[in-house]
Amino acid sequence: MANEKKIGFIGLGNMGFPMAENLLKNGYTVYALDINKDSEKRFAELGGHVGLTTASLLGEVDLVFTSLPTPAIAESVYLGEDGIVPNGTKPLVLVDLSTISPELNRTIEQEALKRGLEYLGAPVSGSVSGAVNATLSIMVGGKKETFESVLPYLQAIGSNVFHVGEDSGVGTIVKLINNMMAGIHNQAVAEALTLAKLAGVDQDIVYDIVNVSSGASTILTRNYKTYISQDEYNKGAFTTSLLLKDLKLAKHVSDSLEGELPIASQLIEYYEAEVEKGHAHEDMSSCYLMLQDKLARQKQNS
Repeated sequence: MANEKKIGFIGLGNMGFPMAENLLKNGYTVYALDINKDSEKRFAELGGHVGLTTASLLGEVDLVFTSLPTPAIAESVYLGEDGIVPNGTKPLVLVDLSTISPELNRTIEQEALKRGLEYLGAPVSGSVSGAVNATLSIMVGGKKETFESVLPYLQAIGSNVFHVGEDSGVGTIVKLINNMMAGIHNQAVAEALTLAKLAGVDQDIVYDIVNVSSGASTILTRNYKTYISQDEYNKGAFTTSLLLKDLKLAKHVSDSLEGELPIASQLIEYYEAEVEKGHAHEDMSSCYLMLQDKLARQKQNS
């Protein structure tokens, strides 16, 4: 343990806070930074170090994790004038746990290398419960040697850690594939349960049968048991707007490779038209409510 790195963690949101907390639980020294000072206060109560700027945090640590909500924020945090890369010094290691774009992963890595810094793109999957329980899947792109140097720290926040390849953006491609599939399953659950409701079939019975049949999926269990059957869409949310962001990123990757995503493309169009009418900031399972709202509007207009 003598060679233990001091860790910086930027972004104490729904996912970042429990990941940073699990690093503390594993005995690591963690310096955290977030725009929400209430989150910093909560983290300090757990034994974390807070009250830092980006520059002062970088002066204390050897390894920086980031967990940020959007590509634009990630770009600013890493590459802005007061950001990590311009203010970091060798031998700092940077690991981004956010879901951004493969191109941005590669840009950050290129700029980091100019400063003698190491960088990994390492998006996570498993929702807030996975972050809390340290059961996340982590898909890492970047140099194998760098990956191996931070593997113990990754294993403190996730139980399924994969080195996908040497390209810093390749882990993000796998994450976007996962989220595209999850988004399609998400909509399938909403439509299936809506059909059950319209037909007057007990949704509990539908769930029990489908869950042991070929239509079963982790998204069905997640969405129905935790959210739809409880009529609760705010706790531990991966929001519909975040899902739409990831679907668009997946389509961007596909388009750049001259591919085609017929179902995902239609889902993007549907969400773009419907999300801002309500439920954008609720859990993605609220697309069930979004569909109910649309059907209600159609009935009123008929």
